[in-house]
Amino acid sequence: MRTRTRSSAVALSAVAVLLAGCSGPEPTAVPESSDAPASVAGPVPAGLETFYTQTLQWESCDRYNTDGSELGGDVECAMVTVPLDYADPSGTTIEVAISRTQATGEKIGSILMNPGGPGSSGLYLATQAGDTAIADRFDRIGFDPRGIGASEPEVRCLTPDEVDAERREPDVDVSPEGIAATEAEHRDYAAQCVERTGADLLEHVGTREVVRDMDVIRGVLGDEKLTYVGYSYGTRIGTAYAEEFPSNVRAMVLDGALDPDQSPVDEAVAQGAAFQTAFDQFAADCAQTDTCPLGTDPAQAVAQFRSLVDPLIDQPAETTDPRGLSYDDAITGAQQALYSQQLWRLLRAGLSELRDGRGDTLLRLADTYSGRLEDGSYTNIDDAFNAVRCVDGPPTTDRAAADEADARFRAAAPYLDDGRATGDAPLDLCAFWPVPNTSDPHIVDVEGLPTLVVVSTTNDPATPYQAGVELASQLRGDLVTYEGTQHTVAFSGVECIDDPLVSYLVDLVPPRDGLRC
Repeated sequence: MRTRTRSSAVALSAVAVLLAGCSGPEPTAVPESSDAPASVAGPVPAGLETFYTQTLQWESCDRYNTDGSELGGDVECAMVTVPLDYADPSGTTIEVAISRTQATGEKIGSILMNPGGPGSSGLYLATQAGDTAIADRFDRIGFDPRGIGASEPEVRCLTPDEVDAERREPDVDVSPEGIAATEAEHRDYAAQCVERTGADLLEHVGTREVVRDMDVIRGVLGDEKLTYVGYSYGTRIGTAYAEEFPSNVRAMVLDGALDPDQSPVDEAVAQGAAFQTAFDQFAADCAQTDTCPLGTDPAQAVAQFRSLVDPLIDQPAETTDPRGLSYDDAITGAQQALYSQQLWRLLRAGLSELRDGRGDTLLRLADTYSGRLEDGSYTNIDDAFNAVRCVDGPPTTDRAAADEADARFRAAAPYLDDGRATGDAPLDLCAFWPVPNTSDPHIVDVEGLPTLVVVSTTNDPATPYQAGVELASQLRGDLVTYEGTQHTVAFSGVECIDDPLVSYLVDLVPPRDGLRC
């Protein structure tokens, strides 16, 4: 689950409840092939027969590469045609991009995977778990949800120059004039999304539709039931699929869970507190070195961090790149590094550079988070993130509630508090969104599901541990706990997690509920 904290004052307009159609060279590496099952496996909803019986044209993934990642020669890609609006299947259609690495042994079926975001491309997940029995027994399938990555049409709101300009603006002014300016920016952004994406796609880009697309993918691939691994926001679409199609579920691993009953504000505040915990642990680790840019007293780490980043509000730090390091990018770069302990060394280096007046490392981290590519273009991860989150939950339109949310977030994550609070805050971007939300928080209560597995990490900064506890309880599934400080863990090489998950997905033997390692 992505987070976006341009400043404490506007944190709730961008904290997620943890990134023109694509074109490219003609495919060359993988010969085209087609999959046309003799009969569709599993149920087919009435009126959607054409979509469930379509023939896939598999090809090289060259033209599907929207984020600069290399998928490798064993991965092939295809487009799945789905209705824009499932209430009108004879109307406009769109394309959902999927990727595949075929099973190397006796095949059980396909395993569909999603990395979350919302907004992240998932095509690379066709290479996930390649050193386990998953690769032997399953076709591994990644996909870009509708509007995202290589799927067509794409959600696109800003040009690269406009994104660069937005990243330079600190947006910390919460005076009446500053709030009015921020809300005017929200209105302009929403209008640009309508102009460049279209209201029809914005209205139908949420989780409600994504799970319908997932079932079409299941049918087209010839699987009677869905086997699924979802990370972060991917747990939300997995949960929603289980609600919509409980009899179509074979097995699910949901790692880095979201609590379906948590409001967007409560989710953001809980996420802020979790990132604060990760920051505190980073600071304690850093303090063990004599050269820590936050000093050797962890109790002073927040003040030291603020002393490094606050001057950027008025003057960006110099970088080799002519853009410089803005305040927004310094915060974003730090957030990116807190997702995993493996990135802490880069955060130490970046803060040390900042202490010396340079911002190169933090700018690179911020570019990675924001989906900026080497040529200066951007993936559509941020625009898609905003579009999905604004239709997936109710907006906060009450000003008193927005003010209270800002105060709660500042208290939960003091390292993100710029100290400029006035008691007032701008309304969230979603308060100005041009289409209504299509989902709401609720308790999940589904009968007839097999045992699902929820994996939750004790100090996950982006999807706090307790959310996994709540989701496992609502799904009446098994909870697996990983003791660590990182965002998600499944199939990252931790044997005590991976081994029981492989057994579950292959043999349908769930891990012991309460397993902890």
